[in-house]
Amino acid sequence: MVRVIPVVRVILVVGAYVRPGVLPAPKMGPKAGGIRIRRGTMIVSMVSMPEGTVTHAHVSEARERLATSRFLLVDIELPEEVPPGEQPVAHLLGLETEDVAWLGRAGESARVEFLGDSAAFVVPMVQAARITHVHAFVTERYLITVHRGPAEPIRSLIARLPRERPPDSVAMLFLLLEEALDTFRRSAVQALLEVEDLEDEMFQHRVPQHVYRLAQLRRRGALLHHALLPYLQVTDEIFTRRMMNPGFPEERQKLARDYQHTARLVLTDIESLQDSARRAFASYSSLVSGEQNSVINRLAIVSTIFLPLTFLTGFFGMNFSYLTDELESRDVFWLLAVGLQAVFLLIALYALHRTRIWRKLRDGEGVDDL
Repeated sequence: MVRVIPVVRVILVVGAYVRPGVLPAPKMGPKAGGIRIRRGTMIVSMVSMPEGTVTHAHVSEARERLATSRFLLVDIELPEEVPPGEQPVAHLLGLETEDVAWLGRAGESARVEFLGDSAAFVVPMVQAARITHVHAFVTERYLITVHRGPAEPIRSLIARLPRERPPDSVAMLFLLLEEALDTFRRSAVQALLEVEDLEDEMFQHRVPQHVYRLAQLRRRGALLHHALLPYLQVTDEIFTRRMMNPGFPEERQKLARDYQHTARLVLTDIESLQDSARRAFASYSSLVSGEQNSVINRLAIVSTIFLPLTFLTGFFGMNFSYLTDELESRDVFWLLAVGLQAVFLLIALYALHRTRIWRKLRDGEGVDDL
């Protein structure tokens, strides 16, 4: 039985970057500038620090640079769908001695592990309204990030490096963690603004679609909170434990404290989104209850008007001797049958007009008309 090992290629073109292909029989994508882009590939990007120079290379070259460079960022973009026979990223980069066999493995949950002089993270982030994860492995000399499919926070991080010029790989790691938190903050603030707009629209003109949209936003808040809170609890515990170590440098303690402060602010934004969604649902329920109360008021008024009429109709509809023997005149009949009902009707309308029920109904109709 022959084992087929996929070959990873990286094509470098001046002025354009072409994603590598997986041999044999790669799937060909659309043309970009006359060159076909191959799908389902591994893309290896290396950022030399402190210059911030970005190059793309074969994974074997990245492995060699990791062994010799003193300050390096290596980003690996894996295909979103796991190809058959995919080799572990730790093996490709020569990290077998490290306890990071899960690096780049699909389906890993958020985690933080300190491994002596190195640390490994599975960092959650929001991308295209869904939760994705970036795997990070940091030592004193380099930072490795692994993710499936494009990751906008990684691109933002690489773009920030020439301006920020972090002094070491640990500072570069905290920049990555801040970029991940910023995705949660942006998603929570955007959803919070949508909730506020929906609440304003409900008070102007309520439609059933508002409930569906509010349910989606409430679900987004729950998803953000569920994805971020366990991760922050783990990072707080680990960072607090590390900061209690006398050998932990003061500069890194400051980075950890700033990160914890930012994380608490982001978590507060998410909780504000959840509170706003609950408040919007309560407002919607109040509007529905107000409309139901208005209908009940109308039914009460109609009942007040017709109850005496119903009583008179039932009373004179009874077949007893006085009605059948004494009330034989047509004038008496019309006087009792119509006159009494008209009198009771006028009395009922006057009573309603002088009571607060009639004014409440009138005021409620005025609000609806606005």
